[in-house]
Amino acid sequence: GGPRLGGRLTADLVLGSPQYMNPCGEYELDLRGNTIEAIENLGVTENQFDCIDLSENAVLKLEGFPLLPKLKTLLLNHNRIKRIGAKFTETTPNLETLILTHNRLARLQDLDPLQGCKGLLRLSLMGNPVTSRQHYRLYVVHLLPRLKMLDFVRVRPKEREAAAAMFGGEGGAEARARAG
Repeated sequence: GGPRLGGRLTADLVLGSPQYMNPCGEYELDLRGNTIEAIENLGVTENQFDCIDLSENAVLKLEGFPLLPKLKTLLLNHNRIKRIGAKFTETTPNLETLILTHNRLARLQDLDPLQGCKGLLRLSLMGNPVTSRQHYRLYVVHLLPRLKMLDFVRVRPKEREAAAAMFGGEGGAEARARAG
């Protein structure tokens, strides 16, 4: 066989995918397991969904979302995400939960675009190379001050203090640059 073509996130696929009330009481769009490589055509959802599940696809970059103010939960575990688009947080202004377990984010700076997710409460990056970086947890806690859970572990006040001491203030920019 020839090269396997990546799936397209077409309007027809969006409209034909399962939609239901999930156990968290969120109206969910299920786009799991479609070999989707790029996020596109989600405008046809007309911002109806609280949760979009794009797990088990082949998404390379977290970008391509239309403005989705209703979206609170985004599930992207088991993709190939290496980059987070600069405009991602502008299009998902009310995101509270972002699950990026088992992707390919490698450097701490790769997470910087998430800083615009002002309301993000829960984030999982387990199974990404970035989690083995020195000061990973403190870096993320500094980046996202409202975060309550990181990798399914509660963010403690002591971690917030340590993150502020390491990455805040005058020496913080230098420390962030060094953290890589």
